[in-house]
Amino acid sequence: MMKTKKGIGVSPGVAIAPVVVLDTEEFDIQERHVPVDHAQAELGRLRKVVAISRKEIQDLRKRAADRLGKETASIFDFHLGLLDDKVLQKKFSDLVLGGHVTAEYAVANILRGYAKEFLSMPEYLAERVKDIRDVERRLLRNLIGQRQQLLSHLTREVNLLAHDLTPSQTVNLDRRHVKGLAIDAGGQTSHTAIVARALGIPAVVGLNDITSEAAGGDVVIIDGNRGVVIIDPDPRLIEEYEQYSRQQVEFIHSLDTLRDLPAITKDGHEIALLGNIEFPDEVTTVFDKGGQGIGLYRTEFLYLGSDAEPTEEDHYQAYRHVAELCTGRPVVIRTLDLGADKYTQTRARIPERNPFLGCRSIRFCLQNLPMFRTQIRAILRASVDAQASMMFPLISNMLELRQAKSVVRDVIEDLEEEDIPHRADMPIGMMVETPSAALQCEAFAKEVDFFSIGTNDLVQYTLAVDRGNEKVASLFTAAHPAVLMLIKEIIRTGQRYDVPVSLCGEMAGDPQFTLLLLGLGLRTFSVAPPAIPEIKKVIRSVTMEQALQVARRVMSFDSDMEVTNYLRVETRRILPEAYAT
Repeated sequence: MMKTKKGIGVSPGVAIAPVVVLDTEEFDIQERHVPVDHAQAELGRLRKVVAISRKEIQDLRKRAADRLGKETASIFDFHLGLLDDKVLQKKFSDLVLGGHVTAEYAVANILRGYAKEFLSMPEYLAERVKDIRDVERRLLRNLIGQRQQLLSHLTREVNLLAHDLTPSQTVNLDRRHVKGLAIDAGGQTSHTAIVARALGIPAVVGLNDITSEAAGGDVVIIDGNRGVVIIDPDPRLIEEYEQYSRQQVEFIHSLDTLRDLPAITKDGHEIALLGNIEFPDEVTTVFDKGGQGIGLYRTEFLYLGSDAEPTEEDHYQAYRHVAELCTGRPVVIRTLDLGADKYTQTRARIPERNPFLGCRSIRFCLQNLPMFRTQIRAILRASVDAQASMMFPLISNMLELRQAKSVVRDVIEDLEEEDIPHRADMPIGMMVETPSAALQCEAFAKEVDFFSIGTNDLVQYTLAVDRGNEKVASLFTAAHPAVLMLIKEIIRTGQRYDVPVSLCGEMAGDPQFTLLLLGLGLRTFSVAPPAIPEIKKVIRSVTMEQALQVARRVMSFDSDMEVTNYLRVETRRILPEAYAT
């Protein structure tokens, strides 16, 4: 019987195929003892397996680096760091020699204890549990001799369903045969989501129980665009989705002709269309898609997936690489947005009860000044002869902004004293992504060179909806009238004070909002690279008068449902190819 499951779409596209359900790999390890005089040999066996496992992970990391780049491959650094941890090695040794137990029991007992400790921590640290379990399973497989189900040797096209995927499993996916992913767990920043996007595999996560709803061999549709998975679709729906998929491919190819054309409305209003990136090498993708520069360079991935804090040189090389690839085009470098669900270093931190409302982003940086100063030094050094700007995330009050600007001034003075080349006149902007910043944007306009609206967090904090929680996903919408009122006021304030305003949240990359945002006065969009051609198509297909009429109508609505329905109809008139099913 056909069934539809709603989750979180993390990698776009449509995949229709029979499923393989990947069962969680568990080992039933009982407490077993060995003779006292055998304990040393048992420890030797464990140490040998640790060495074998380390070599396997190093090979995986190299394979991932070759296929996906060094930044993505760094997710295996935690695995290697765990195996090399002296405290863990001592615990293994103490339990085997002191308790006279098998190597298998020592591995299971100690690493499952580690996993329980991480599970009790906030979500951004609990994310490491799957990495610990990955290492545990690898050690046990090598001790017991059981081989993992290989995902790199599939012989037919499948959609893969799993409760979760470890980094090892995800990197081993055979792109030729794995057409889509549907995962019970996970969110936008999970390892599975990151690698799925890098591989271009349609993926939906946060489905809760998809693995219990479908059986191996069932045909499943995975719609990464809408965040939907359909189990046992009827022939009519399969035919509709196949047609929709073909139309999408044709439509995407048709947009290639827009690459070198400007983003300009039919009545001559030119719009700046920039790209959001996480890794330096994505710059070329932005330009290949027709983007004019980088409107948001997220720098957190220098930290995510690594248990070692990046050095100033690490920061400098990454930023300089981006600046050189941009060759005079604009690039906006956002300072670290760590914390909440984006902090995964292994060094100890005090767990927070509600990290999304805790010490994150600019708050975290201001409480960790050496780290913050290191990044700012690198940004200023890397921006020499570049059209670069610096932007602070999650500013919620004036003191934070002024403290951050003061740190920049102090760093500039240090660089001048050290006679190190740097850019002293770098424009400084701020993300407007809290209701407090939006409501006080007139005061902030006197302090910054530009605004960038971050709708992902602005929606989250305005509507009190956790954007990573699949249980309230239906409540998370940028179409809420309260959110639109804040965006309108930010843009108008920017116009009054001659402060440029861009929008870099996911809303900017959704063509259903393009007309509205144009009508509200937005003139700079910063979107994920794949979305650039479609947004440009909308811009080049309308007049500013049309956009103003749409905005006036939308701002008269009092519910997000009215807004969504109206914008969908208006956008379908412009892009019927994109919305046909």
